[in-house]
Amino acid sequence: MSIVLLFLLILVVSFAVLLYFLKPTAIERAVEQQLADIEKSPTSSTSPGTILKDEAVRETTVLDQLFDLMPWAPALTQLVKRSGREWHPSSVFFLSVGIALAAAWLGSLFIPSLLLSIGLGLIAGIIPIGALVLISDQRRRRFEDLLPEAVDLMARGLRAGHSITAVLEMVGTEIADPVGKEFRALHKEQTLGLPIREAMGRLIDNMPIDDMRFLVTAILLQKESGGNLAQILDKTSAVMRERARLRGQLRIYTAQGRITGWILGAAPFLMFALISVVNHNYEKPLFTTPLGLKLVYGALGMMLLGILAIRKIIDVKV
Repeated sequence: MSIVLLFLLILVVSFAVLLYFLKPTAIERAVEQQLADIEKSPTSSTSPGTILKDEAVRETTVLDQLFDLMPWAPALTQLVKRSGREWHPSSVFFLSVGIALAAAWLGSLFIPSLLLSIGLGLIAGIIPIGALVLISDQRRRRFEDLLPEAVDLMARGLRAGHSITAVLEMVGTEIADPVGKEFRALHKEQTLGLPIREAMGRLIDNMPIDDMRFLVTAILLQKESGGNLAQILDKTSAVMRERARLRGQLRIYTAQGRITGWILGAAPFLMFALISVVNHNYEKPLFTTPLGLKLVYGALGMMLLGILAIRKIIDVKV
């Protein structure tokens, strides 16, 4: 089993190195994008087409084509998009596979249990995806902090006589990222002819937070039923700031629970590592005897249940 894992690890690493050195440079990507834009322009072709922007990922390598065939490809692609990183989803996936194989192979050298080695590989393989989740969460929090300021800017622009399209452009120009980046994309899609309802729907897909849904609902309702949009945006901004205040208070109240969860989750593994360094033979009965394996499986299962229970307690919706 170790030889097979080593072969798969070498195969994945070889493909990763080959993909890294064969990928186009930033200048080459810019040139290809410019040529693609020229090719898609209405003046360069007489064939009928659409003015809507195509957001499909271009299949440039065999790995991209293989990745697109997998059922979890759309979810991972959306996660990469929400993180705001210019990463290829296929590269993230195959990096996770390589890390999982490497961890499983190394685990098989030190842990006699095949099931534990595979579990170690699966946990290690989740690390790149977990990093994307953390980056997306930080970006979402930054977006929530800046969104009330963007709504206030929109209300002031409407009072000054600007149109809704103009104030969306102002937000993309004046507000920092990630709010500015998302609104610049929104304004570009509207400029290309996409209806505001569909453009707002794409914005919610990229940033699925309740405050953004409130803003989109307010704008769309005003366009259909009329009313003073500047006044509606003022009230929306006040609601957003109140929700942000409540979220801050909840994070303070649940800080002890989060710290407890981290300590209880990390302490057994840290103690195991320290004992292994002091006396490597001390923990061998856990992995070489049937009773020891049952204890390990039971402990891991109870730890998982405890972490889920703590997360359920501290996860308070606002």
